[in-house]
Amino acid sequence: MIEWLITALGLILIFEGLTYAIFPKQMKKILSKFLEYSDATAVMIGLPLAALGLFLIWMVR
Repeated sequence: MIEWLITALGLILIFEGLTYAIFPKQMKKILSKFLEYSDATAVMIGLPLAALGLFLIWMVR
């Protein structure tokens, strides 16, 4: 179980790192826009993304 969690964390870090390395200017723009969102908006973005991730894991497993 712990191996799966570490693998998942590693994949997240790879994809995050690649987006910052390949698109640094665009990522800065996205992050500055995100800081303008209210906390409620951030929650409304985060929850569906987490649910989508859970759904994808459920479909694969």
